[in-house]
Amino acid sequence: MQFSASIFKAYDIRGVVPLTIDEAMAEALGRAFGTVARSEGEYTVAVGRDGRLTGAVLSAALMRGLVAAGIEVIDIGMVTTPMLYFAASTLCRSGIQVTGSHNPKDHNGFKMVLAGRAIYGEEIQALRRMMNSKSWSLEAGGQRREADVQEAYRARIIGDIKLARPLKIVVDCGNGIAGASAPAILRAIGCEVTEMYSEVDGNFPNHHPDPSKPENLRDLIAALQAGDAELGLAFDGDGDRLGIVTSAGVNIYPDRQMMLFAQDVLSRVPGGTILYDVKCTQRLAPAIEAAGGKALMYKTGHSLIKARMKELDSPLGGEMSGHIFFKERWYGFDDGTYAGCRLLEILSRSPDANAVLNALPTSFSTPELNVKCAEGEAHMLVDRLLAAATFAEPAVINSIDGLRIDWPDGFGLIRASNTTPVLVMRFEGHTEAALHRIETEMLALLRTVKPGAKIDQAAH
Repeated sequence: MQFSASIFKAYDIRGVVPLTIDEAMAEALGRAFGTVARSEGEYTVAVGRDGRLTGAVLSAALMRGLVAAGIEVIDIGMVTTPMLYFAASTLCRSGIQVTGSHNPKDHNGFKMVLAGRAIYGEEIQALRRMMNSKSWSLEAGGQRREADVQEAYRARIIGDIKLARPLKIVVDCGNGIAGASAPAILRAIGCEVTEMYSEVDGNFPNHHPDPSKPENLRDLIAALQAGDAELGLAFDGDGDRLGIVTSAGVNIYPDRQMMLFAQDVLSRVPGGTILYDVKCTQRLAPAIEAAGGKALMYKTGHSLIKARMKELDSPLGGEMSGHIFFKERWYGFDDGTYAGCRLLEILSRSPDANAVLNALPTSFSTPELNVKCAEGEAHMLVDRLLAAATFAEPAVINSIDGLRIDWPDGFGLIRASNTTPVLVMRFEGHTEAALHRIETEMLALLRTVKPGAKIDQAAH
C-alpha cells in the first residue's frame, strides 16, 4: 500500500478522512513510529486524540500498530494536544496526538514527539518511506494501558499561576477539545468565566475553531460588548493556540502578546534569548531588547522553533500563528490554556487589563495573505525572488525563511509555506503610507516572477 505523499507535511501528518487518512494508514504509522522509537531506546508512547469525529477509530488503529511494534502504549484518551505533550514530558518521552488542529471537520492527522523532541522534516519523510515499504520491525511484548493526565496537568497549572486579583473573562472554545478543560482551569486560578461553545463537538456547529481568523472571533466580540467582562480568550481546535480580544473588541495578535510575555520572563531570566518567527511585527525585537533580552528572528514552524529553543536554552518563543512556547516555569511546548493563564497573571497586576494591552506598540499591517501555487512552485518562486531582490539602503534583506525586507518604517515578507502549496505574505508599516509603499514594492517584485499572482487572505 502506498500512502499519499501529500499528507506528510513539514511538521506533522495531515489529510482528509477517509480519502488520504484511514485506519490502515494510522495502523501503519503506529508500526513505523514504534519501530523508530525502539531504535532510539523508547519503549513507551503516549497517545491522545482531540474531539474530532474520526479521532476514536484512528487512535485505536494507531495504538494497534504501536502495540504490534512492541510498544507499551499509554492511552490518555480525549485531550488537548498540550496534554499529550504534558504526558510526553511527565509519564514518558514520546507521544502521538491524533488531531486535525484547526482544519475542516473531515480532516485529521498526527502530531508526534519522539524522545522529547517534536519530529519534523526528514524524520517524517523517513516514516513515510517505512510505511510504504512495510520495512517496520514488529516485536512481541507490546501492550496498551490507560492513564488520566488531566488532574496532574490541571494541578500543575493551578500551582504555577498566581493572579493578583480576580478577572472577569469570556472564553470561546469553538466546540474544540479545550472546552472540556480550559474553562475549569481558568476558574480554578481565580477567574469569573462566561463560557461559549465549550461542548466538544467535531461538527463545529457555531464557527470554525481557529482564533487567527477574525471572522471566528465575531461571537466572542459580541459577547464582550454585551457584558462587562474585561477580556476574551479563544482557543483553536486542539488547544495549542490562543486568541486574545480586548473588551472593546480589539484582537491582540500573538506577536504583541509576546511583548508582554518577554518583559515578564526576562524579569526572572535576564539576558535570555527570545525567539519569534519571521511573520512577527518589527516592533517585537526592540521590546525584547528594552526588557534586557536578546531578540532572535527564526523560521516559521512550531517544531523548528521548539528545536531551536532547546539548542539555545531559550526561556520563551512564539509565532504569529498563536503558538507560544514557555520554557521558563513550563516544559517548552505550545499550550493555549497555559499561555492564557500566564497572560492573565500579568494583566491581573494592573487595575486595567485593557489599558495594558492597548498600550503595546502597534503598526499598520495586512492580515496574512496567500498566493496559490502549483505543488513545488512556491519554493522555486522564493528562490527566484531572492535572486532578483535588489533594494537600496536602508533596506535590510533577510533570507532565513523566504524573503523579508526590513525598512526603518516597516517590513514586507514573502515566504513559501511548508504545509500547503502557497506563498505566504505579510506587510507592515509604522504609518498607513509606509504600509502602502511597502506592499506596492513587494507585490511589484512578486509579479516579476509570477505575473498573474492572485492574492487571497490566508485560510489557516
